[in-house]
Amino acid sequence: MTENAIFAPSDHPLTIALLVLAQASILEVASALDPLRNANRQLGHEAYRWRVVSPDGQPVPLTCGIELPSSGPLSHAVGADALIVIAGYRLAEVATRPLIHELRRIAPRFQLVGGVDAGPWVMARAGLLDGYRATVHWEDLEDLASAHPHIDVVPDRFVIDRNRVTISGAAPAADFMLHLIRARHGAALSRQVAMSFLTQGRPGTEPQTAPADPVLDPRVAAALARMEAQIDAPEPASETAKAVGLSARRLETLFRQALGTTPAAHALDLRLQAARRMLTDTRHPLAEVALRTGFSSPSTLSRSFRARFGHAPGALRP
Repeated sequence: MTENAIFAPSDHPLTIALLVLAQASILEVASALDPLRNANRQLGHEAYRWRVVSPDGQPVPLTCGIELPSSGPLSHAVGADALIVIAGYRLAEVATRPLIHELRRIAPRFQLVGGVDAGPWVMARAGLLDGYRATVHWEDLEDLASAHPHIDVVPDRFVIDRNRVTISGAAPAADFMLHLIRARHGAALSRQVAMSFLTQGRPGTEPQTAPADPVLDPRVAAALARMEAQIDAPEPASETAKAVGLSARRLETLFRQALGTTPAAHALDLRLQAARRMLTDTRHPLAEVALRTGFSSPSTLSRSFRARFGHAPGALRP
């Protein structure tokens, strides 16, 4: 997994360029940069350098409303050892054809090209992941695999394949940076950096979704996992209860105690939240959104959607 020279032990400064697109998350930017800053602090010298660029060189509006300063347009990334694309919402607007063309053109100039969250989508559209193993945020795994069959899509936290790295989100971005620091400067420094943030780096091959919450009853956690895995084919709450070894009444009691809701209501909310994400982030027709979130028809989805969010699904689209 670490054949790329970037992951060889070295005291030579490593420069990473972050291409941050509009509507990305500030948490993902911080997860990528702060471990490097902390590593420099622990080492007492500048082992890691970085620059932030944007498609047009202008400040980048992030999801939290803050504008992130940029040192210039994408062309200013050239000269860095690695280029990492950080993207989030509204890809149809922010991942423009000129940007895709420019990314494809300059990608060979870097030892490593990567993407965080929706960044792998941008890479895929530029043809930079064909023939590679890759991951993306868990909400987009199925869509990426369907849209780009030449990519071996896996549900890992991050994937390094030769001169590509794909990272599924903010916490895995920190995991990847800790992995990079460990590869270049040893496990002791990586641990010191992790301890500074009161965290612990997780391997890239671990699943994206969090391990079972130790506060939850294990049977509730198992029921939640079943619901999350069956968005497109929901089962009755009684079947969920049976699968985790409980009566329907007992599972409902545990759900009310732990989550303040019922299994059926929680499962419906998961499906509606998934539908809202698809309506916001993709161009799938309403009929496909309904099918992929377990509703029998667009009208059934629309009724439930309006009851939950106070407006019709179409209100989320221009």
